[in-house]
Amino acid sequence: MTTAQTTSKSAAAIDKARAEGRAALIGYLPAGYPSVEETIAAGIALAENGADLIEIGIPYSDPVMDGQVIQAATTEALAKGFSVSQVFDVVQGITSRTDAAVLVMTYWNPVVRMGVDEFSRRLAEAGGAGLITPDLIPDEAAEWMEASDKYGLDRVFLVAPSSTTERMQRTVDASRGFVYAVSIMGVTGARTSVSTAAKDVVAAAHAAGAERVCVGLGVSNAGQVREIAAYAEGVIVGTALVAAIRDGGVDAVAALTKDLSTGLSRSGLTEEEA
Repeated sequence: MTTAQTTSKSAAAIDKARAEGRAALIGYLPAGYPSVEETIAAGIALAENGADLIEIGIPYSDPVMDGQVIQAATTEALAKGFSVSQVFDVVQGITSRTDAAVLVMTYWNPVVRMGVDEFSRRLAEAGGAGLITPDLIPDEAAEWMEASDKYGLDRVFLVAPSSTTERMQRTVDASRGFVYAVSIMGVTGARTSVSTAAKDVVAAAHAAGAERVCVGLGVSNAGQVREIAAYAEGVIVGTALVAAIRDGGVDAVAALTKDLSTGLSRSGLTEEEA
């Protein structure tokens, strides 16, 4: 194991949850929605109510993976003048007040525009754990691999039901912190049920040597969290939290996070149900 791997903030957060007999909860929030200050407050609320890791999304004009709710939020943030460099203020605002591992989820273009080394340095300085890069594949990530090693950042790549055995292996080998398993072929959004494909993707990632696999896309309630917690190391919730901050502000984010966290136990039972 390399030095960078032993200092992975994401891995440490997931391993801490595992030691407590549960899966890790990862909550997503778009930076700058409804404002930078509210994103920070919501991130702190996530951490204080059961989230182990927090994803902060950079609003982007062409979000190929995002569903309607997240697109609307990021479009609003951009319209209010959000700039990429403000994401470091959000990360620092959360990491200075909580112990949660904070990652930035971003399409690759904003990173390239700032400069991969510059972006990585500023993220590390803000206390960030690493990057989740939905549209960057390991084959094209040489500059990011170098910068993430230099600054001790996690690099989270995505795998999907369509990933071939070879692609799965390559992605698992390139990732640090955890592997992001997309549960469905499609965009983000709350769904009434979790795709059965999720379990297969996680199994394939584990078979390729992944120690930590977290499932995202379509998770919106404690029941779905419980379902995924039975076989994955982490559960990622996005759209439901964005809808919560849209409809009820930071208090709603806190309440939903607390509810979602009841599904994390590996035993499959909350205290009330036991």
